[in-house]
Amino acid sequence: MSWLTKTLTSSIGKKVLMSLTGLFLCTFLLVHLIGNLQLFKHDGGYAFNKYAVFMTTFPLIKVVSYVNYALILFHAFWGLYLEFQNRKARPVRYAVVKNSSTFSSRNMAILGTILLVYIVVHMGDFWYKFHNEPLPYVKYTENVTTGQVVTEKMPETYTQEVKMVDMVNEAEGTHTYIVKDLYEQVGVSFKNPLLVIFYILGMIAVGYHLYHGFQSAFQTLGWNHPKYTPLVKFIGTWIFAIAIPLGFAAMPIYFFLQ
Repeated sequence: MSWLTKTLTSSIGKKVLMSLTGLFLCTFLLVHLIGNLQLFKHDGGYAFNKYAVFMTTFPLIKVVSYVNYALILFHAFWGLYLEFQNRKARPVRYAVVKNSSTFSSRNMAILGTILLVYIVVHMGDFWYKFHNEPLPYVKYTENVTTGQVVTEKMPETYTQEVKMVDMVNEAEGTHTYIVKDLYEQVGVSFKNPLLVIFYILGMIAVGYHLYHGFQSAFQTLGWNHPKYTPLVKFIGTWIFAIAIPLGFAAMPIYFFLQ
């Protein structure tokens, strides 16, 4: 194992770790966006609330989630460590910044720190409250033949031991779900204009961070070829640096304007 230790602690090895964890988090962002797009469905939160329960109760997803949380912390603090090492090796900054460098590449550590703060606030707003606070419950009754869903808010005093209870009434042909109403919590939170602005600024930071980080990760891993580099740059720019942040930023704006 000494060769592995030497490799991972070398200069290139440290960058490889940063690249691999970064690409994993890029994948998570894409999956997370696809799931959260259910917020835009006009179904009273039916699809989103079921999705939220699945993501927090299905055993495999829970394991992946905790791995993801650990990698977020590792990626953030490892990046700060590498930035500290770089500054320590070059205590006097260059008098002239090369024109070839971008704002993103020069400020990856700052952008990463902003994103860490954003993630902490985001987790506190939704993940923590969903797991630990007495959110209201909502009942959805779906007609299994027509697909029509009837929504009914449960009384404020209603509670249950699990996040979701589902019941089937074969005689009536209905499937009923009583679930924690995270959808309503999202709507309430995004009526706060300061929180909306904070989320939009966070997504701007995500865009700049991924604009450099996505392409840099592939370059570190040796995928730097005239045939493939333009594709990596296209995906990194238009999907990860623009489309994904816009998708996330659209959510608080959508609820604020409702």
